[in-house]
This record gives sequence, structure tokens and C-alpha cells, in this order.
Amino acid sequence: MGQSELEMVDHLANTEINSQRIAAVENCFGASGQPLALPGRVLLGEGILTKECRKKPKPRIFFLFNDILVYGSIIINKRKYNSQHIIPLEDVTLETLPDTLQMKNRWMIKTSKKSFVVSAASLTERKEWISHLEECIKHLLTKTGRQPCREHAAPWIPDKATDICMRCTHTKFSTLTRRHHCRKCGFVVCADCSRHRFLMPRLSPKPLRVCNLCYRQLLADEKKEAEAERRQAEPIRSAIQGYEPSSGDDSDKSDDDKAEHWPADTEFYTSEVSWSSFHS
Repeated sequence: MGQSELEMVDHLANTEINSQRIAAVENCFGASGQPLALPGRVLLGEGILTKECRKKPKPRIFFLFNDILVYGSIIINKRKYNSQHIIPLEDVTLETLPDTLQMKNRWMIKTSKKSFVVSAASLTERKEWISHLEECIKHLLTKTGRQPCREHAAPWIPDKATDICMRCTHTKFSTLTRRHHCRKCGFVVCADCSRHRFLMPRLSPKPLRVCNLCYRQLLADEKKEAEAERRQAEPIRSAIQGYEPSSGDDSDKSDDDKAEHWPADTEFYTSEVSWSSFHS
């Protein structure tokens, strides 16, 4: 973390003003949100960003803490939010994106469970957000000794990006012919091109809809992994042949077996207005 961010965290940690700021965020989310106050957690900044959603771009409120990124839907700005999402920063990777006709100052927030595109009101604001995020991520990875996340969920391509299936390229979407999204590649596809579901534990405990191409690739990858595990196990089986199994009653169950979980899951401003503020 840069010296300014480190100094900010040290300065604000366990202070009354930081506790009040976090309590205000919790109050805005109300009962629909999760508790956010933790020892050592600091609210570094907040602001409105435009999130590229499936149907259309929508304003979302974002809160940057020194260890998590929180965002939600705006009901009444600075008073009421819902649909809270909490993302651990050590799971985040950022990617700057080029402007489009509709959206400027864009970048992608990539995680293992969900990836999405946001845009800021100005280039300066985007630089601020990315700078603060990258410093927090760097500090957390250094602190935990973890490597940056290399496997990311594919962002969903917006519905309006295509009028035809992106796999077969001939099925036209209409009020009767629905759009679907492949959870592996993010493509917009028709029902015939996404008949299969596949279990991807990284994304969900339930099997998810995937396009036919990704389904075949996932099956092939699963087969390769099973074959690799079988080959790896063969020398072990050979080595233990002839030995009698232990008759001891010691249990080998461990708390280490417990799985880790992390918490759930029209332009409305002018480009010259800055909506983000970073605390000091």
C-alpha cells in the first residue's frame, strides 16, 4: 500500500470518525445488508459509479474499505441502499478498458466469482479509484503472502450488444425467443445453444447454464483432470500393496477440512461532476 494509504489507515483505524462512517453505511443498507464494522477495518472512500448490467448501465454506490469493496443499488442517495455485495479485495484484479460510444472512463473489476465493468464520471476519477484499489490489493497480498488471483469469472455481455445468438449466429432474439447467458464465457446465446448445465463450484454450488461449446470444453477438461489424478495415484497404490490397514481408532478429521466462504453475493450525471470522495 502506498505511503499515503498506509498513513490514512493508521490514522483512521479505531477512531470515532471511522466508526461513525462505517455505521452510516450500515444504516443505509439497513437489515438487508451485512455488518461491516471489524477491528482494523477502515472506510477509505466512496462514490457513485456506473455499472454495466445485463439490461442497461445503472448507477451503483461503491464503498472502498482497506480489505473489501462494497456496492449496492441506490434507493435514496446517502440515505437508503439495497442489494449489498461484498468483495474481498485480495480476490480482485483490475483491467482498464477503452471507451465506447455509450460509456467512457471504463475498467473491469474481475474476481473468481463475478466480473463486471464500471465507468467513472471523469478520467481523473477513474485514475483515483484504480490507484486506491491497486494499493489496497497490493498491501493485502503482501500481508497474506497470497498470489494474485489468476482465474476470473467471465463478465456477461449486455443483452443489447447483439440481436442474434453469439454461438449459432442465426437465431434472432425477440419477445418470444429469450436471451440466455453462458456462465463460463459470458456470451449471449439462444436456448438451443445452451441446453446444458455444468457444476462449477468456484461460481456456485448448483450446476449453471453453459453454452454447448463451453460444455464440451468443460467435459474435456474434467476428463483430463480425472486422468491426471488417476496417473498420480498409481504409484501410491503400488507402494502400499501388501500392507495391512491400520486398526487404530485415531480420527483424522481436522478443522482444516472446513471450506472457506466469503459473503454474498441514460446518463444520470454530467462528465465534469466528480461523485467520488476519498477520506482522510
